[in-house]
Amino acid sequence: GNTAITVSSAGAVTQPLQPYFAVTPTAAQSNMAKSTEVTIVFGGEIFDVGGNFASNAFTAPVTGKYMLTARVTLAQIDHDGNFYAHFRIRTSNREHSNNLHFTAIMGSQPELYPFEIATLADMDASDTAIVTYNESGPGASQADLYNAGDAANQPYHYFSGCLVA
Repeated sequence: GNTAITVSSAGAVTQPLQPYFAVTPTAAQSNMAKSTEVTIVFGGEIFDVGGNFASNAFTAPVTGKYMLTARVTLAQIDHDGNFYAHFRIRTSNREHSNNLHFTAIMGSQPELYPFEIATLADMDASDTAIVTYNESGPGASQADLYNAGDAANQPYHYFSGCLVA
């Protein structure tokens, strides 16, 4: 009784049951622990077609290729002590990573830094995907999500995905 595929008179094809989601944080995450992979907490659903996002993780309902994107803006990164910062989308099969060496690329501590990543991930049914951050090196555990939880700041943080094939 559900419409699976609609083709408009202009030839546009929509699949209203195709799994896709977009989420954003609803609370601050401050002083993230160093040398520890910290899961980014996404408590606010913008949309979740299929109900496949819960507890900070997307769970693939079917085997396929999923386009996953994430952006997290961090504040208070310890430039003086930081060796590496690893921002990841971690799936059950592999990790997709954006890595930086702050002391090598910046002359001073950045006020804010946006991490972004997009990947086409192969996922089996029931595989999961989460977003994590891990900073290693000496220095303080002081990295924060920039103004997380403020609805006006949603463009600074998101995690989204959809089944493409």
